[in-house]
Parts: sequence; structure tokens; C-alpha cells
Amino acid sequence: MAGNHKPRGHERIETNNFLMIVLILLTVSVGGLAEIVPLYFQRSTTQPVEGLKPYTALQLAGRDIYVREGCYNCHSQMVRPFRAETLRYGPYSVAGEFVYDHPFQWGSKRTGPDLHRVGGRYSDEWHRVHLHNPRDVVPESNMPAYPWLEKATIDPAEMAPKMRVLRTLGTPYTDDEIAQAGEAVKDKTETEALIAYLQVLGTARK
Repeated sequence: MAGNHKPRGHERIETNNFLMIVLILLTVSVGGLAEIVPLYFQRSTTQPVEGLKPYTALQLAGRDIYVREGCYNCHSQMVRPFRAETLRYGPYSVAGEFVYDHPFQWGSKRTGPDLHRVGGRYSDEWHRVHLHNPRDVVPESNMPAYPWLEKATIDPAEMAPKMRVLRTLGTPYTDDEIAQAGEAVKDKTETEALIAYLQVLGTARK
């Protein structure tokens, strides 16, 4: 009789919200793990490309400024594997270029140009002027100016602890590099640090 009908199989799942949510979460989790876990065992995603070196203390400080100021919101560091991309920016990005980045700054939005291959493309002075007032070198730019970076200096005491943490994550900093990190950034401005970071982007594969 209809009054005694008991849901079975998929009907039971479809009529039980809690069970449906649990099964959806389980399915998504298993699918995600199946895609992500193998990446930890692929050489192409875990080994640095030939020529890649860890960031120096000054470059590392510059990277932190890049993240702090939100530069990644407008500038991707990922060249896609399409002809138009590689013609404009150079070789497409590979995971081995970013094994020392925690986290990496690939991104997907480009209000401004991609910066992955910007290293060595312009002089330090060009970058300094560009950061102070972008429209002095790119009249159509809508990028904000960052004049305060020229007055702020890097705190030497912050660098050694940062590098020690990164070493626990796999970045091969030596004891000497960590010990000398503070001296390497002493009296350096945030502008100098950010330029040092920009000048090394993408240079390993060039």
C-alpha cells in the first residue's frame, strides 16, 4: 500500500537533506584528493627548474612587500600555454619555477600586464620611477603610485626568522645565508627590495 512505502536507494538520498550534504562533501573530497595528491609525487611539480635559486634576503623582503601592497590583485605571474601568451610574455609558466614560493603568485586577473617574465626587461631606475609615479613612464597607466616605499626601510631583524621558516618548508637556505640576512637588507628601502624581487621574476628559464 502507498501509505507503507519506504524510500529506497537514491530516493532515500534525495529526500534526506543531511545525507545528501554528507555524500556531496564526501564525493568532492575524494575527487579533490585524487587530483591534488598525485601532484606531490610528480618531479615536474616538486623539483626546481634548472637555474632556479632561492630568493636572496632582499628579494624575499621585496616579495613580502609585493604581497602586502596587493600587487597580485592586478598582475598575474602565470604565462598561459597559448601562442598569443608566449609571443607576448615568453615561455609559459611551469610549476618547477615556483617551488620556493609560499604561496605562489600565479593569479588569474590581469588589470595590468603579466609580471612573470618582467625580470631584466627594464632597468632598476625605470622601476623606481614607475613605482614612484607610474604615469611618468607609462602615460596610460591606471596603477596607483607607491612613493612611501622610498622612505620606508626593511627591518633586518625580520629576515632571519622568515628564512628559517621557509627552510622548514623546503627552501635550501644555508646557515650562513640566514645569519647574513639582516646585514644584506640593512638600510635598504622598500623600493629597493621590491625592485630586487621584480628583477628576478622569470629569469631562471630565460
